[in-house]
Amino acid sequence: MKNLFEAATAQEVKARIAQLSPGSERQWGQMNAAQALAHCAAGLEWAVGDSLPPRMLLGRIMGWIVKPLVLRDDEPMRRNSPTAKTLIVDGDRILETERERLSGLIDRFVAAGPAGCTTHPHSFFGRMKPEEWAILMYKHLDHHLRQFGI
Repeated sequence: MKNLFEAATAQEVKARIAQLSPGSERQWGQMNAAQALAHCAAGLEWAVGDSLPPRMLLGRIMGWIVKPLVLRDDEPMRRNSPTAKTLIVDGDRILETERERLSGLIDRFVAAGPAGCTTHPHSFFGRMKPEEWAILMYKHLDHHLRQFGI
């Protein structure tokens, strides 16, 4: 199963990110390309512990049931999957700035490996092992790149 600890997978994701342009058209959802990159960067900030999200009530109830279903295989995340309110990005963003920020976070995540992952619970899924963070971060990035046909 692909995960973001794998250097080759991280490079593949970064090459896909490089294909985004301000004119990239989304196939679903609300965000433009720059907002999607900012959104993905915010998710990676959770994984490395730069941002500590509050637990969602629904996650406390159902997160432990949904987590193994999301992380069990290479099946992509569903279109229009719900997102935490703290990860919603609106307003104008500069694509190149967000691309650089996200690429730096990917590099940092890969370089730190499992020891660099937060022990703080995910807002929906709760406690996560480093390998689960790596799978989820890959799936999340892949989901938003697919959103723009990349």
